[in-house]
Amino acid sequence: MKFFVDTAEIDAIRELNDLGMVDGVTTNPSLIAKSGRDILEVTKEICDLVDGPVSAEVVALEADAMITEGRKLAQIADNIVIKVPLTWDGLKACKVLSGEGRMVNVTLCFSVNQAILAAKAGATFISPFVGRLDDINLDGMDLIADIRQVYDNYGIETQLLAASIRSANHMSECAKIGADVVTAPPAVIKAMASHVLTDKGLAGFLKDAEKAGIKIV
Repeated sequence: MKFFVDTAEIDAIRELNDLGMVDGVTTNPSLIAKSGRDILEVTKEICDLVDGPVSAEVVALEADAMITEGRKLAQIADNIVIKVPLTWDGLKACKVLSGEGRMVNVTLCFSVNQAILAAKAGATFISPFVGRLDDINLDGMDLIADIRQVYDNYGIETQLLAASIRSANHMSECAKIGADVVTAPPAVIKAMASHVLTDKGLAGFLKDAEKAGIKIV
C-alpha cells in the first residue's frame, strides 16, 4: 500500500520523505490556505521534493474552467496529478485531461456509483472519503471495501486512494481491504508507530538497565 501525505507543509513532507514514508502527496485548497503560500509556488516545491505523484486541486466549478486550470497546474511539474471534484462537470474535465495523458485524481467520492463513473471517465485515482462518512454515522471502510470489490470484479485500473483518514486504525483497515493508496496527515502516519505496550515495555527495559548500571557508550 502506497503512502501519500495529505499536507502542504514542506517540513512535514521532508521529514517523512527522508524516512522513505512518502510515495506521493495530496493537497487541496484548504491545505494550501493553511500553508499561507501561493498555490503554484508551494506545489512546485513539493514536486521538487518528492518523486511520486503530487495532487493539486482545481477551484473552478465548470468543466471548461477546470480544464484550463488543470492544464496550468500540469505545467508545474511532470509528477502533477490534477485533482477534480466528483461532479458531472468534474467528470467531463477528467475525461478531457486524462485523454491528454495527464494524471487525474477524482476527489470527494462518497458512493460506489460515483467511483464507477470516475473510472469510466479515465481517472488515475479515485478518492473516497472515509472520515467524512464516519462523521455522519456511516462506516467509511464499507465504501473502501465495496469499491475494491467492484474494481476487482472488472479489472478496473483506476487506483483506489483512501482519503479523509483520521486514525492509525483507518490505515491498517485500508491495508487489510487492499486500498492501493492511503493519503493521511503526517500526524496519523506517525501515530502508526505508537502502541501502549511498546511504551510500557520500553519503560521496563530502561528501568532495568538503570538498575544494572548498563551503559553502551
